[in-house]
Amino acid sequence: MAEMLQVLESAQKASKLPAGLEPEDLRAMYRAMLSTRLFDTRGMNLQRQGRIGFFVPSMGQEASQIGTAFAATKADWIYPSYRTHSIAILRGVPWRTIVDQLYGNATDLVKGRQMPNHFSLRAWNLVSVSSPIGTQITQAAGTARAAQIRGDDVATWVYFGDGGTSEGEFHSGMNFAGVWKAPCIFVCENNHWAISVPQELQTASKTFADKAIAYGMPGVRVDGNDVLAVYQASREARERARKGQGPTLIESVTFRIGPHSSSDDPKRYQAPELLESWKKKDPILRFQAYLKGKKLWTEAWEKELTDEISAAIGQAIDAAEQTPAPAVETLFEDVYAKVPPHIAEQREGVLDQIRRSGAIADDGGKFPL
Repeated sequence: MAEMLQVLESAQKASKLPAGLEPEDLRAMYRAMLSTRLFDTRGMNLQRQGRIGFFVPSMGQEASQIGTAFAATKADWIYPSYRTHSIAILRGVPWRTIVDQLYGNATDLVKGRQMPNHFSLRAWNLVSVSSPIGTQITQAAGTARAAQIRGDDVATWVYFGDGGTSEGEFHSGMNFAGVWKAPCIFVCENNHWAISVPQELQTASKTFADKAIAYGMPGVRVDGNDVLAVYQASREARERARKGQGPTLIESVTFRIGPHSSSDDPKRYQAPELLESWKKKDPILRFQAYLKGKKLWTEAWEKELTDEISAAIGQAIDAAEQTPAPAVETLFEDVYAKVPPHIAEQREGVLDQIRRSGAIADDGGKFPL
């Protein structure tokens, strides 16, 4: 059974700082983790207030996501899951871009065609999020193999949960990458629950990291609430990929301290004492204590960060709510380079029906939905 890698032996002490990290890197990690938590809190509130229809929080998994993504280069491709918006935040995607997607408005990059938290951010090498579980795993393996053939110095990172390992795409993607020694890093965020299915009903393996053995690659098990340990394991995996030594499976052992989504009630299947025990291992508070011991965190800095980030998110929400919905015409765009006659006919039929209903003026302009 794979042993658990830890760097933060206690909240205040690290055994050894991973190579390549400077004080400003540690503060950048913390900022991204805090930003994610503040965004999640606001996102859940927006859904509860009826201002957006759905939200997927990542509370408790910030170290797992930021630790891995911090080891990636800007040129690396990221295949995210619907719970990894933290990586978009870390990569500097503007808050307005992120929030517009929650609302699906006219300036949303995907024009309201995806449910919230399903970003498509090509400019930041973040591939479109897919709801079907595991779809991204085979896609990431293929992208890694393509980069290998082209001789590109990039790796591909793919994120999925413990439940994703039961999907056929997991086994196909792992096998493909293992055979070709493709530069792919598989990140299994073991948060113990696939919605309401506990990990013990997901696999008979002792650990998810052990699954790597069958596919001829290293399987690393890391404390997913220890951002420094996650970074160390990820940096080593990235280095293996760079050297042409093939893929790595990282099992990041963490816990989802919020619901699976805004449609879920974890109280129906989680024991209260289990949640309370994991709250004591909160990755943000744990890293905060370490930074405080290194004199890299103060209460004043925390307040400054919180106020700045909260204000930026609030401004993005205000702007998104003042932006109209996508025009009806956009329903028929982005599939064909040249719109075929039958699609053009459908488009005109829809617009004509809306005009006759009196919902929009017959002025030939762009009409809101």
